[in-house]
Amino acid sequence: MDVSLTMWVVTVLVLCALIAVDFFFGRKPHEVTLREAGTWTIIWIVLAVLFGLWLLVAEGGTPSGEFFAGYVTEKSLSVDNLFVFVLIMTKFAVPAQYQARVLLVGVLIALVLRGIFIAAGAALIASFSWVFYIFGAFLIWTAWKLIKDARSEEEDEEYEENRFLKMVERRFPSTDEYHGTKLWIYENGKRLITPMLIVMLAIGSTDILFALDSIPAIYGLTEDPYIVFTANAFALMGLRQLYFLIGGLLQKLVHLSYGLSIILGFIGVKLILHALHESGVHVPEISTFVSLGVICGVLIVTTITSLMATRKEQQSSDSAKSGA
Repeated sequence: MDVSLTMWVVTVLVLCALIAVDFFFGRKPHEVTLREAGTWTIIWIVLAVLFGLWLLVAEGGTPSGEFFAGYVTEKSLSVDNLFVFVLIMTKFAVPAQYQARVLLVGVLIALVLRGIFIAAGAALIASFSWVFYIFGAFLIWTAWKLIKDARSEEEDEEYEENRFLKMVERRFPSTDEYHGTKLWIYENGKRLITPMLIVMLAIGSTDILFALDSIPAIYGLTEDPYIVFTANAFALMGLRQLYFLIGGLLQKLVHLSYGLSIILGFIGVKLILHALHESGVHVPEISTFVSLGVICGVLIVTTITSLMATRKEQQSSDSAKSGA
């Protein structure tokens, strides 16, 4: 797509306006209800679909298909990221009425970081075509690591603070209690940071790790920075509402890691085939619509098998309790 500077500016301004509306409705600390989370989740999905349909009308089927493939991929990876968000919220004992604010700021930090990664990825691709080999190999390695972690019997269910957070906690004195949504307070003439700031930094810094697989993954579906950015933006914008909507369902998606590993491995192979094709090697390339079909198919099958496995495990547990 040939996207003008004006189009980029308009897109960013519209996204900022949507963020402002989201912030306005959630400006007061409160515990998010399922109805509120469901309503906003539907709104964000509808907006993403409308944007994809606009691309279909304005630019044709290929950009629209690339957007939907990228959006579905980023959304599914975001759902997997919610597991870590749950661990972070538990680790820092974030009160329920403040969790929405933490997630909103975390999403804003994520958008800025994704923008930087997307720009860096576009520059690399424009200058070095061989970077597709690196992206492809990294995604295949990530897919293998996901399967290995999923099959491991000793899964770490606690969030471990990264070096950045440990450095912040060492250098800046903090309070033990939350003080509303304040990020710092003054006590005896000394400024202290609150757990609210620390947990926001935890959410934001963790997204750097998430971007390491999500950005190469979407560049495996499209090389257009505009589509990459908008797909990431729409996937992230509804993330905090999705957190409250499917919080209880997350524990039931026991096969999600397997599904994501298949998707990342598939995209990794697609990237390597594309790199070979660009190098002059005659190999088949995987089309965008085939990619979209594979991604949606894997997610549907994974969700069904996860719910079946969870239901079977619950029935076995109930039977054991009845026998006891």
